[in-house]
Amino acid sequence: MIPTHRAPTHPGEILLEEFLAPLGITQVRLAGHIGVPIQRVNELVRGKRGVTPETAWLLSKAFDTSPEFWLNLQSAFDLAQTRPQRVIRPMGNVS
Repeated sequence: MIPTHRAPTHPGEILLEEFLAPLGITQVRLAGHIGVPIQRVNELVRGKRGVTPETAWLLSKAFDTSPEFWLNLQSAFDLAQTRPQRVIRPMGNVS
């Protein structure tokens, strides 16, 4: 069941907690493996950077997931972060 009472987790936290830590992979090793700067991986893990389509492809190949998995995590996070605070009612029939 998906929780509805909290904001979605940043994909970088998922990367760290569900992939890197359990597999014993360092950020440095991942960066070298997928051919990106260490700073890019570190900023992702710290939630300072989002998953781009390019990064989604790289992570999907490294962890045998789909790029959609990573992009969906990012999309859910982004939507939650930008949700309007004001109430907007449906327009209904506009004549």
